Amino acid sequence: MKKIATVVLSLVVMTGTLFAKENLKVKFGQNSKTFTMVTLDNPTANQIVHDVGNQSWNLPIYDFDNYTGWEYFQYYDISRRYKYESNPVKVTEAKAGEVYYSHPNRIILFYHDAKVNMQLTKIGDIQATPEFIKAVEDNPALEYWGNKIVTISK
Repeated sequence: MKKIATVVLSLVVMTGTLFAKENLKVKFGQNSKTFTMVTLDNPTANQIVHDVGNQSWNLPIYDFDNYTGWEYFQYYDISRRYKYESNPVKVTEAKAGEVYYSHPNRIILFYHDAKVNMQLTKIGDIQATPEFIKAVEDNPALEYWGNKIVTISK
């Protein structure tokens, strides 16, 4: 047990990152493979994990696929009934798979590397595999709704 604790503590010291105890599952559309979002241990990420609870969030996706130069992220609006504290920092570079919170009540997912100028709070990471990028890019609009959807659950 002592060796495991030392390895975990060493990892935290080396990376400067603490991870929450629970991860979230993310699906891009109804038939998508499930991807794991490793959540960070900060008040914003912890509150989102808590609020997802034992039910799924089905959130509409807003993307910039038709805007040249903006095809590297999507955002998802969280219901206004939830309130989040955040400690945003200036982000100038984002890597594919990084997940952020943006006030008010917005989750931002980068699925390609990007140079940006935003005030964001990082809440987690999804491993940016080719399969993940394809799932994000090929997520179909829901029939009769005309919008893409992301499902976030525990």
